[in-house]
Amino acid sequence: MNTKRLGRQSVRFFAPPRLISGAAIVGDVEGEGPLGSCFDIVLADDTWGEESWEKAERKMFEQAVRLALQKCALPVSGVDLLLGGDLLNQIISANFAARELAIPFLGLYGACSTMAESLLLGSMLIDGGYANRVACAATSHFSTAERQYRFPLEMGGQTTPTAQRTVTGAGASLLVAAEDDTKRHFASIRVMGGTIGRVVDLGITDANNMGAAMAPAAADTLAAHLRETGRNAADYDLIVTGDLGRFGSEMFHELCADKGIDLAGKHRDCGNMIFSPQQKVDCGGSGCGCSGVTLNGFLLRQMEEGAVRRMLFMATGALMSPTAGMQGDSIPGIAHAVVLERGE
Repeated sequence: MNTKRLGRQSVRFFAPPRLISGAAIVGDVEGEGPLGSCFDIVLADDTWGEESWEKAERKMFEQAVRLALQKCALPVSGVDLLLGGDLLNQIISANFAARELAIPFLGLYGACSTMAESLLLGSMLIDGGYANRVACAATSHFSTAERQYRFPLEMGGQTTPTAQRTVTGAGASLLVAAEDDTKRHFASIRVMGGTIGRVVDLGITDANNMGAAMAPAAADTLAAHLRETGRNAADYDLIVTGDLGRFGSEMFHELCADKGIDLAGKHRDCGNMIFSPQQKVDCGGSGCGCSGVTLNGFLLRQMEEGAVRRMLFMATGALMSPTAGMQGDSIPGIAHAVVLERGE
């Protein structure tokens, strides 16, 4: 009997991997937001000295990984595996960054759920004995995402009230086996388990309303997690979604209530945290980098300082494609969850 499995979607770890470091790099707009002081690097120029936004995005991914390793005095050669991805076609930001890092690489596409997906898969690989040290990363860029998924910025198109701003940023985390003696920047954070999401699609077709596309998947994953682990929302200090934004968060609460889940003030959304209302970014933040930088820049510090002891980090992704959108297809959603706990 495989006792690491809890039901169909959830897993637990008997020797929980440690999350020992995190790094976050963001653009200037993100740096002006409420979490600005929490990020390691705030760019003054969103091309970061490169020839294009796309090259700047791959640079953010690479440098976030390097910075997370530097905090633990660990050379790149000391990492067994790199897991990560981004939003661009064929995850080119992660691929080119992995070329420079030269770490054995597993590229992931979970859209904006990629940070949680990489942490969950990395922890499973460590728990299974296939690696001792795994770097996990995700990145996005406002300007690259806009011209791939919507319209060139030069057109000056107006956003809709449900739109979200793709976060310019990259987040990276370092996972190690429980017995690994690498110097720890975060000494107390463990990955206890997680829940693999299902693709859920309620037929949303509006690329400017991704919160509505992702909220059903978030509610589905949370319901599965609570059912399979025997827990309820009150067992967590925080239940954090990736980038539902304001409208998607309202929908998420309604869907959870329909499932009998009382969030009771436990829920926070990275898309709502990263920008302030005064910045006028409509419904909040989105993108792979949204949950990546909020986790590694802010939330992990909260855990290390003891303000949060148990958190369900559930990044959400809209599995959209420009090609599918032009064919009139809907936008499926997915959400993956990891349980992070502060130990002694």
